[in-house]
Amino acid sequence: MNKENPESNITKVVTEAQPDAVQPGQAEGRNDLKAWEASQPDNAFTSDTHFKRLVPLYATTESAEDLTEELTKFGAEVAGPVDKLVRRNNLNENLPRLDRYSGIGERSEQIEHHPTYHEAGAYMYGGGMMAAYAHHPNATGVLSRFYISSYNGEAGHNCPAACTAGVIRVLQELAPDDIREKYLPGFLDRDYAKHLEGAQFLTEVQGGSDVGRNASRAVEQPDGSYRIYGEKWFCSNIDADIFLMTARFEDANGKPKQEGTRGLGLFFVPRQLEDGSVNHFTVRRLKDKIGTRSMASGECDFRGAVAYHMGAPKDGFKNMMRLVINTSRLFNAAACMGIARRAYVTAQTYAEHRVAFDQPIINYPLVQETLANVKAEIDACMSGTMHLAWLQDKLDKGEATDVEKGFFRMALNLNKVRTAKSARYAAVDGIEILGGNGAIETFSVLPRMLRDSIVTENWEGTHNTLQMQVMRDMQKYGVHEGFFSHLNALLDECDEADSERVAAVKAGLGESMKALGKIAQMDMGPATLAMRPQMDKLAWLFYATVRLWERAELGVEGDVDTASVDQFIANRVTGEVDYVDEGVLARLNKVARSL
Repeated sequence: MNKENPESNITKVVTEAQPDAVQPGQAEGRNDLKAWEASQPDNAFTSDTHFKRLVPLYATTESAEDLTEELTKFGAEVAGPVDKLVRRNNLNENLPRLDRYSGIGERSEQIEHHPTYHEAGAYMYGGGMMAAYAHHPNATGVLSRFYISSYNGEAGHNCPAACTAGVIRVLQELAPDDIREKYLPGFLDRDYAKHLEGAQFLTEVQGGSDVGRNASRAVEQPDGSYRIYGEKWFCSNIDADIFLMTARFEDANGKPKQEGTRGLGLFFVPRQLEDGSVNHFTVRRLKDKIGTRSMASGECDFRGAVAYHMGAPKDGFKNMMRLVINTSRLFNAAACMGIARRAYVTAQTYAEHRVAFDQPIINYPLVQETLANVKAEIDACMSGTMHLAWLQDKLDKGEATDVEKGFFRMALNLNKVRTAKSARYAAVDGIEILGGNGAIETFSVLPRMLRDSIVTENWEGTHNTLQMQVMRDMQKYGVHEGFFSHLNALLDECDEADSERVAAVKAGLGESMKALGKIAQMDMGPATLAMRPQMDKLAWLFYATVRLWERAELGVEGDVDTASVDQFIANRVTGEVDYVDEGVLARLNKVARSL
């Protein structure tokens, strides 16, 4: 050691012991990850083989050519600039905040958003999600755009779009001419700087699913308008331009005219009054949610807010369910499938590039089966959702048969439950494919997809609530008869090449009909428990039937589509998978390698 300058020796030793921290094997692994990132689709629509095939079948009011052209343009924006904006907007430091007063102390009840929120919104509304309602009725065109938009999860704007859809439908079907003419053009405007947004404030602290317990009051005024008093507990898109809400009619003595849902009205509440001042409501605070965090949800007090009733007073709850809740349940299903699709694409492309034990992990049968099950389920659920959107258009045109009406009422709720579960499972399975990386917020979008899926799963009715609604509708309206009749009629139209698949699904339908017959003879308590597994079974049969009917309408083509159908039927309908059969492994491999 140099006794005169010992520090020089220490410096030399430290320097020599500091080679590059990144070793060749680590550099290779990082290059694989770069290749994975580069492999992400540049268009959320054109890369979605199954959905792209469905659009010509279900397009009604808009031509298939026009809709495909719009979806192609929008799909590129969603996968490109919107994805980047949404990622940045969802960072904790960029989340919305409540700013109740202006700089000079005027009450504004405003929500402050990061600039990326508005930049993303310009693309999303510019894609025509709400403008497509100008082609009324057009659930298929609207839901097609909304599904593509949901490739980025809730993204701050997709819940508001679902809420806005309900407002548009109320304006189109119930509003007085003066209100419709004043507000509807703004809701249909693609220009983000000019467009209007809606919200739905139904939930109160004492009653979520039990809407009949709602206690907010509606006091009629001499000019026919109303004043709303009360509290709403969960108000998503709290910064909307128009609120749709329920409140209870009062008599001349200030007492409720009726209890339960029959006493509720459906009210249209502008954010601003005619003079530009804020209507008589105040935002208490914003909700700190597990997901959908870029969209502001809050608690709101109404202190005599000016409101207008939509439709006949006796039909307030009925119209709220028909035009608002049922619309939202269809949107919720499309949102869930957008989340599931993104989770699958992220995991599938990762499996193609992640190397373990000298080969990409997609070569392993367990990974292939996980991916194949997710892909086949997304294909099936999306087919079911588009089929319901198509039937919604028939209902709105007055062309639906009684059988189709019964089917729609039952299938809509089955679909809401099942798509929500499938989205959560897709996100969890995707995270499992990514391993430890899957849990990291900065590594991929999957943690955000999972958080958003948990929230969407609880919106528009819990699983238990919807199960009970299905049971009540079966007992009161016999909707299950229309459900089975519609599906059997579709199966009768299927292609001869799918005869064995049709037979398997028909057998499942027969078993479910027997099971429902037994449940109908049970006491309510045991019946509710016995019904739970039937909810999924009925949904699986619905999806399998629609998939087979679509193949007859579009033509049985493509080994991948056939493999997807077979995987879905084996995994979800018959439950019979012969792993010794080499064809099963070939099927898994084929589906798992497809987008």
